[in-house]
Amino acid sequence: MKSSTKQGVKILSTGSAVPHMSLNNNQISDIVETSDDWISTRTGIKERRLLTGEQKSIIDLAIVASRNALDKISMNPSEIDLILLATSTPNDLFGSASQIQYKIGAINAVAFDLTAACSGFVLGLVTASQFIQTGSYNNILVIGADVLSKWVDWSDRGTCILFGDAAGAVILQSCPYVDNSILNFQFNTDGTYASHLSIPYKESHQPHVLLNIYQGSFHPIYMNGREVYKFAVSQVPLSIVKCLNALNMSTDDINWLLLHQANERILNAVADKLSIDNHKIIANLSKYGNTSAASIPLALDEALEEKKISDNDIVVIAGFGAGLTWGTIVVRWKELQLA
Repeated sequence: MKSSTKQGVKILSTGSAVPHMSLNNNQISDIVETSDDWISTRTGIKERRLLTGEQKSIIDLAIVASRNALDKISMNPSEIDLILLATSTPNDLFGSASQIQYKIGAINAVAFDLTAACSGFVLGLVTASQFIQTGSYNNILVIGADVLSKWVDWSDRGTCILFGDAAGAVILQSCPYVDNSILNFQFNTDGTYASHLSIPYKESHQPHVLLNIYQGSFHPIYMNGREVYKFAVSQVPLSIVKCLNALNMSTDDINWLLLHQANERILNAVADKLSIDNHKIIANLSKYGNTSAASIPLALDEALEEKKISDNDIVVIAGFGAGLTWGTIVVRWKELQLA
């Protein structure tokens, strides 16, 4: 513990990475029975990026995104105290964060994985902020990265059209509490509906001949799209309103709405329920599809590169997905600047 005084948290820098290979809707129509019009009108997705031979694992993407964030502020990796990797597709089932720690040279950082699928980055951001606010750490790298192309059944039209691969990263730093940027958060989980979106483990029918142990493997992504849509559109607006109410704020105070990039219809429906103009929605899923834990930090990094977000803007961030788990963070944006 470095301090007993509650610290503020600011987002110091962002970075992102996507694979080089792009797969558009017309190309997917050569794989499964579909069309560009069918996909784009139902999802808003036009293309997605896939991890192939030149970048062999999630670690490659996460390293690029992390170095991008570090380079923007000329921060030495040795200054990072903690690395959180939000992913559901690690390169190693025991976790991949430690490999990232080693390869970027963050020699002083503790590193571990956090698994919460499409809500993973939001949970990682709040987890990191708690470590900073209690004075445990000063500089934390939070990465959201997934390579769901490796877990898609490419004969299943309902899922293979949706997902892409990417990584996004942010660096959080402690600051005086009066300058705190993470204003509030709100989380929920309802395991009743966990089966609606999962990568299920299935045991074999025959046990080991001597040990009577059943072994198996993980199956491709399963998703009940109708139920996931209903869940997101009904629960995410409630989470946002609850989070804002605790701050005595309203949806009128929102400058930007940054939701998990799952489906354009979901983004528009949530904004509509909150009476938020569509021009306040940050969206890039047309280019990348649903990149799970990477979607929010990737969209945030691009929005900042495009100079959409200004100093003191209120950015409402909401993640939702497998678990089913969902959550909201309210951020007062502070212009990026050197530590």
